[in-house]
Amino acid sequence: MKYSRVFINSLAYELAPEIVSSSALESRLTPLYQKYRIPMGQLSALTGIVERRWWPKEHVLSDGAIVAAQKAIAETNIDVADLGAVVYTGVCRDQHEPATACRIAAKLGVLKDTAIYDISNACLGVLSGILDIANRIELGQIKAGLVVSCESARHIVDVTIEDMLADPTMQNYARSLATLTGGSGAVAVLITDGTLALTSERSHQLLSASHLSAPEHNNLCQWGLKEVGPQLFREFMRTDAVSLLKEGVMLAKDTWEHFLQQQQWVVEQVDKVICHQVGAANQKQVLTALNIPAEKEFPTFQKLGNMGTVSLPVTAAMAHDQGFLQKGDNVSFLGIGSGLNCMMLGLKW
Repeated sequence: MKYSRVFINSLAYELAPEIVSSSALESRLTPLYQKYRIPMGQLSALTGIVERRWWPKEHVLSDGAIVAAQKAIAETNIDVADLGAVVYTGVCRDQHEPATACRIAAKLGVLKDTAIYDISNACLGVLSGILDIANRIELGQIKAGLVVSCESARHIVDVTIEDMLADPTMQNYARSLATLTGGSGAVAVLITDGTLALTSERSHQLLSASHLSAPEHNNLCQWGLKEVGPQLFREFMRTDAVSLLKEGVMLAKDTWEHFLQQQQWVVEQVDKVICHQVGAANQKQVLTALNIPAEKEFPTFQKLGNMGTVSLPVTAAMAHDQGFLQKGDNVSFLGIGSGLNCMMLGLKW
């Protein structure tokens, strides 16, 4: 996929306010750790994640997305009448229906001719939303669109810890560990055709995108509901982290080759990369497999954990704010999500 008139003009975000350390989570697992003589600090040692952020209890997901969206509008001074689409792309959402995007759009005051809908694609949701809006812009259907997302890890981590204590086996510990990395936050990405008079300093041109999939591995990471009694369901998440990393890296290598060929870049021409944030092992293996030096990547997982769809765009925003991403850089967004799906975007920063 190639693009000629698509620009990212805002990457606005809101971080959840409560800081939760890895040691605090491990303290809740003391009986399990004592049973198997697991040393405290193992979670941080294995993942590189020292802390993550959570929303307060009873937090409404769309509220976080609304705050981020309002920041994007204020930053760019865009007229909401120019928004041709508002797309919510989080794994977490307010309810099954209507689309979570509907409440967000109502709060923003968009017009009747604005397309409003949700997209779900595991941790690639925001990237999928960006490309959906980009395609509409490239086709001349709209001038601008807003991609929003808000993720919350509090409930699923609490449920997982309860299950780990109720079923204190090493097998359950292994398949639950990845869940404990979950963080929370919200993001809004404003995408335009570059013709609107905006006040934002940002004008990052989207050049291309590549997407490959390996759906035969759809069972490696699952988050949903399981039946635990008559008409009684409980949320669960389980991850085969070893297999997920192995198969994800293989898919990433194929996608990277496709991306470079399509963009007609060699690895050396990629100045910076922004990856989906999972943990230290994932970071090292992915960068090594793609032959990307670590100094070209900007990590945030140490302090923010894995915020799902929000991780990559928030990391890009922070990398920009801290001067890591410079005007004129050839930048690639690298996303791998459950499914398996892999998506890579090329941008001129």
